[in-house]
Amino acid sequence: SVITSSGGDGSESPGAGPAPARPPWGWTVAQVLKSCRAYSSGVTAAILLSDLFQSWTEQRKSLTAKTKVEVTSLLNTRSKRRRLPRTVTIDSIHEKNFLSPKSVLEAVVIDVFVLPGTNIYMLTLGDMWSTSTIDLYLHRRYYNYIGQHCILKKGREVVLTGCCLRTAVVEGSGHARILPTEYMVILLDEEQDEDAMLLAAQFCTYSFSSMMEEKSRNDVVYSFYARIEKIETLEPFGCTERKQIVLVDNDDEKIKFILWGEQVSLANLFSVGSMLALDSPYISNFAHNNHEEPQELCLEYGSATQVYLVPIAQHEEQVFLTPTQVRSQGPRLSCAPVDNMASQVTLPRDLHGAVDFSKYPFRAYVSDLHGKMVGVSLFGTVTSVCKVSTSGSTFYLEIEDATGVVLTKLIFTGHWSLGRVGVGHMVYISGLTCSLNKINM
Repeated sequence: SVITSSGGDGSESPGAGPAPARPPWGWTVAQVLKSCRAYSSGVTAAILLSDLFQSWTEQRKSLTAKTKVEVTSLLNTRSKRRRLPRTVTIDSIHEKNFLSPKSVLEAVVIDVFVLPGTNIYMLTLGDMWSTSTIDLYLHRRYYNYIGQHCILKKGREVVLTGCCLRTAVVEGSGHARILPTEYMVILLDEEQDEDAMLLAAQFCTYSFSSMMEEKSRNDVVYSFYARIEKIETLEPFGCTERKQIVLVDNDDEKIKFILWGEQVSLANLFSVGSMLALDSPYISNFAHNNHEEPQELCLEYGSATQVYLVPIAQHEEQVFLTPTQVRSQGPRLSCAPVDNMASQVTLPRDLHGAVDFSKYPFRAYVSDLHGKMVGVSLFGTVTSVCKVSTSGSTFYLEIEDATGVVLTKLIFTGHWSLGRVGVGHMVYISGLTCSLNKINM
């Protein structure tokens, strides 16, 4: 039986960011189970190994940092940050000759130039995962940031969405380019003097409270600098989608940044904990639904609004292998010196300090569990099953392996059934979070 927190089929990427040196244990198990389902009449070790090798080769092809020296040199001084969901690579765009408007592109500006014979600005973009580049027709709302302001220049990182691909009309007559999008966010780095000066000069004058107290606020051009606390989906207003980003400034004042319709894709470029710099947001009144009168003030993405982002840095932690994990790897690892690199693994930490084990290359046993662990994968025997809620969305499963027993709490967003899973069955569960409550997850 397979139970995953995301409802995936095991074919997803083994995690964001650069490819790990070896396949994560959870990813490997998911692929094995996928192959077993595909070959219902039986499967051999050779078939499993062949499928694993092919799947991992494809993952490495899309995730390995095989970047040109130029792109690497532009990014090597930047802080590490978590790769955004829905991110696609430039190489994959060229291979598929397709780019979904919902996809996210994390790129660095390689060149800025004017299309010959026109006054149209173009950006040549690269990314750290690709060997190729792609040209973008720059939307005119960003033209003010080329030239004397020099915000958009070689080496500047940007993230963008809402993109469409302009393919060659006749194969071989030209190369694909990205059409203009108004949903591009310029990334800033507080460690860079130029960016720090921009933030200090432009975004430290106003606070949310000063704006709320100003009676003639509509006559003032505001710029705000605040931390992203929440990103939430609101109920549609009529037939229009809405999302809100809850912002907190340095005075701990909060305000909502509301996105409407096609603008909601802009939220895919943000992450909780990052700092958002909003230049010239539209100030409006917020209504929770169609039946309420607008009351509280909010910010909106207007025609003159520009957005900058200071991404939250990704912190990492060294995780040492336990004796159980060393023994499970057989003689090759157990005979290695203690100071060998194989005795520890570097894993990312989330905003709450929890270590993300979704890329962990070894099997995690019950005895290895402790507080502040997320993305944990477990494999064991079911010793107890209990349905908690009458709605059928919450279950307790007691799982046992060679090192101990753990109680797992499974919460599903909708009505779901464990089906034929019962006592004595072997189960694999991924995406677990471990708390300090007697190692209940």
